[in-house]
Amino acid sequence: MATVLLVRHGRTTANASGVLAGRLAGVRLDETGERQARTTAERIAAVPVAALVTSPQERCRQTAKVVAAAQADRMKATSERGLAECDYGEWQGRTIRELAKEKLWTTVQRHPSAAVFPGGESMVDMRHRAVEAVRRHDAAVEAEHGPSAVWVAVSHGDIIKAILADALGMHLDLFQRINVDPASVSIVQYTLDRPYVLASNTHAGDLSWLARPAGKRTRRSRATVGGGAGPDPVTEGS
Repeated sequence: MATVLLVRHGRTTANASGVLAGRLAGVRLDETGERQARTTAERIAAVPVAALVTSPQERCRQTAKVVAAAQADRMKATSERGLAECDYGEWQGRTIRELAKEKLWTTVQRHPSAAVFPGGESMVDMRHRAVEAVRRHDAAVEAEHGPSAVWVAVSHGDIIKAILADALGMHLDLFQRINVDPASVSIVQYTLDRPYVLASNTHAGDLSWLARPAGKRTRRSRATVGGGAGPDPVTEGS
């Protein structure tokens, strides 16, 4: 299958002030977030991106626009509701410090599979629609561009954590063990056998090894005893 780069949006004014933004309108990247988005876009620019999909929230659309602008062939992002921020319902707009005093906070931290946000969605439903969206887009990208294709999904911390937990075969109750920072890049490759998490929460580093000649498969179709030799080096002119 294709390979997806899971990109969290850059830092926002809400992140900096400790507010749970949720799906509130008008939450934008701050100066740090804009700089983070540019750095991430520069990393991804080494890879020809076959498709760019984003959460409909403004902070993700901003980040996706920066990623698109750094590609050799300018592209437009497709909005995907399945990658939208969790519907925190009555929790959105409140400070993290205040929410940490709520009884539900303990459930969210220790047993997220039992958490349902008042006036919002459950974390189980959040995981289901996010994983379905990524797998659906991944299959579509491979069908159109082949198994060597790389695409980008721009979303939110909890959404990407849920996708990574699914790829790792982790129960949702363990997903809080995963950290996903603003503008970080995580990499998942889906295959017929299983998903492979190639990277998680990266902030720097060369991604050009993902740029492969059309039609060339990676060595991830099955688990290799001893860890294998890693990806083939990308040589000039290949």
